[in-house]
Amino acid sequence: MAKNLVPSDAKLAITLIKSTIGGKQNQRDTVRSLGLKRIGHTVVRTADAVTVGMLNTVPHLVKVEEAK
Repeated sequence: MAKNLVPSDAKLAITLIKSTIGGKQNQRDTVRSLGLKRIGHTVVRTADAVTVGMLNTVPHLVKVEEAK
């Protein structure tokens, strides 16, 4: 789980690991804004301030790894 990420130049591979069903609306919106559509879907984003802020909003729903 992603906890307290900090902005950097790194590329992050973000995978949705839990459903947003039953979650708060702002968390559902955040997951969609990250570009995640379904469980197991992975996107690669730069670890800028906006992305890191979104990931810190939904750390329990996503798995974050450094992209190769």
